[in-house]
Amino acid sequence: TIQYTILKMKVAQHIENANGKPLFSFEILPPLRGKGIQGIYDGIDPLIEFNPSFINVTYHREEYVYKKREKGFLEKVAVKKRPGTVGICAAIQYKYKVDAVPHIICGGFSKEETENALIDLYFLGIDNVLALRGDSLKTESSFTPEPNGHAYAVDLVKQIVELNKGKYLEEDLKNPIATNFCIGVAGYPEKHIDAVSFDQDLKYLKQKVDAGADYIVTQMFFDNSKYFDFVQKCREIGINVPIIPGLKPLATERQLDILPEIFHLEIPSDFVAEARKCSNNAAVKQLGIEWAVQQGKELIQANVPALHFYTMSKAKATAAICMQIF
Repeated sequence: TIQYTILKMKVAQHIENANGKPLFSFEILPPLRGKGIQGIYDGIDPLIEFNPSFINVTYHREEYVYKKREKGFLEKVAVKKRPGTVGICAAIQYKYKVDAVPHIICGGFSKEETENALIDLYFLGIDNVLALRGDSLKTESSFTPEPNGHAYAVDLVKQIVELNKGKYLEEDLKNPIATNFCIGVAGYPEKHIDAVSFDQDLKYLKQKVDAGADYIVTQMFFDNSKYFDFVQKCREIGINVPIIPGLKPLATERQLDILPEIFHLEIPSDFVAEARKCSNNAAVKQLGIEWAVQQGKELIQANVPALHFYTMSKAKATAAICMQIF
């Protein structure tokens, strides 16, 4: 029988209680507007047998489109492509008894809206969050915060920490309740795309940890040496929280080109060469599974705290990997 994770445990507690045994976790996307939650369940059900300790749910900020109106006028309309992160997290915890970790982002939120979202999560019994700056809008040359919003993830971490101390934006509240969020942040083994240098990126990561982050989840990588070097450099500058490696199985030949461009990462040349030889994407996907299995086995031998998979809400490849390593 499956031993389900105890509900309402912090990610840091999951890691501590595992006593060195690597955990399994994964990340899903909310459905597009107009789609139901069944797609979410379809992306989770095949992975439940591997006893995930927590499931991350991404958040996508509003974007803007211009719609034609009468007399040729254009109206700027805000659209949220993937609503529902908070509700999905509540549904996951209710249905699967597995801790959900919503992404909280700076982009598109004022401090007040951030506080409101955190209060909603607290009321729902969701006490894990991943604090991120978020992406720039496609129309922006660089990231632009909302009026009275946060420009950097470190400031978002600080706001959550203040709420954990019972300090709300409205200062004259009587006997305010302190929240109790476990805070994760992102780390980049191959440097954040907006960072001037790797050393500067590490400095900013340390600021997030010093501000109160409890653990780090890395951006995807395909070369384990990048992760090991990253962890070593983090330890050298005094970052001592758990660092969870993030993995994504390659699914299509096109990803050989778009993943390095979007996520500022390098795919090993021998992997690229083998993938280019594949006759179709089904063969590429199988190769991606085999590569991720080898990555996962090596990482587990190195006693990583967890393996975190970016599934894009498609479970089959991750399930095939987990079947061989968990």
